[in-house]
Amino acid sequence: MTTCHPMRPTPPRSGVLHLITDPRPRGAQVFAHELHRELRVRGWNSRIAALAPQDDGIPPGGSAATAPVSDPAEAASASVRDVAVLGPTRMHPRTLRALRRATAGAGVVVAHGSTTLPACALALAFRRTPFVYVNIGDPRHWAARLDQRLRVGAMLRRAAMTASVSPTGRDLLVARYRLPAAKVRAIPNGRRPEAYPRADAASRAAARKELGIPDDAVVIAVVGALSREKRVGLAIEGFARHLDGITRAAANADPSDLRQRELPDAAPLLLVAGDGPERAELAALADRRAPGRVRFLGTVDDAAPVYRAADALLLTSASEGVPGVLVEAGLSGIPAAATDVGFVRDVVLDGRTGALAASGDPGAVAAAIGRAVAHRDAWGAAAYEHCTRAFAMEAVVGAWEELLQSVMAEAPASS
Repeated sequence: MTTCHPMRPTPPRSGVLHLITDPRPRGAQVFAHELHRELRVRGWNSRIAALAPQDDGIPPGGSAATAPVSDPAEAASASVRDVAVLGPTRMHPRTLRALRRATAGAGVVVAHGSTTLPACALALAFRRTPFVYVNIGDPRHWAARLDQRLRVGAMLRRAAMTASVSPTGRDLLVARYRLPAAKVRAIPNGRRPEAYPRADAASRAAARKELGIPDDAVVIAVVGALSREKRVGLAIEGFARHLDGITRAAANADPSDLRQRELPDAAPLLLVAGDGPERAELAALADRRAPGRVRFLGTVDDAAPVYRAADALLLTSASEGVPGVLVEAGLSGIPAAATDVGFVRDVVLDGRTGALAASGDPGAVAAAIGRAVAHRDAWGAAAYEHCTRAFAMEAVVGAWEELLQSVMAEAPASS
């Protein structure tokens, strides 16, 4: 018996230019690198460019590494890793002129990240090259004023298509900005499962040994930028309150006695993987609220070992779309405790793959940590199944191929 597989679209001769804000592998840029890589594997002529250098001064024309890849040979491939930097700042006239030049030979531009929307709307005005805007955030947090909504809506209507990472996001874009429903699609934020192998006893022990963590420790991980919108301070405060609960239970003491008690030897550890402008402030908070129980790892080249070492992921952002870190943790087989914002519910199914907490409430965050740890095995297995089914890159890239083909088919012929 012959098994039939659906035919993949034939990659067009004209290519795809992915536009990102800067070369740093974070947020929308991680997915841009993943999609770029997968399209190249499937035979597409795919390029990637950044509007401006990253903050540490990569000069225009320089390059930066993409998101982590599991194959060392791929990590060494300049065709996958190199990113052309177009100009000195994101909206500089020289940057916009370089963007217009960079579209030569491209059948479509895919704009990843909020700043790329106005850049494409301006630079590609009166050009025949269409652009697709990838919306990863929650539209409810954009443009509070009417004039801002009108301006954003006008830019979105310049796009040939807008892709939201969530069906809820798609519906919000259509309603809030009065976009034609046919011009907005929902395609998930994908990750390659092989880049985030599911943790087992052996790989967890190896990851913990590499990070210097005891085998019997309970480990909660925060992975992301140490910046205001990620509210890592809330994560630390919630974690500290979780420790307070453990101390009360161990000592059978009332809260007034907590400072005189000691945590048990197996008290949880909070790993913070990432860096940013709030690092010093957060370190001081950790020293006050959870002394000796918070470890800052700084920037990590590959977050996969952090996930494998952890019992649960903690995410306390003020606003999110569909966070890639939640997908990565799920693929690694660990549950999450997360604030109920944006489209986090697409990944964290409360009571099944993790625990949700009210936004901004450290007590609720502490309770969510406790639930995730208590159910880590069952919820971790469910998170793996859910993320493998819903967010694996294979299906996501297939949806993107169809979208890109349709946009290029409708684009006006080159003069």
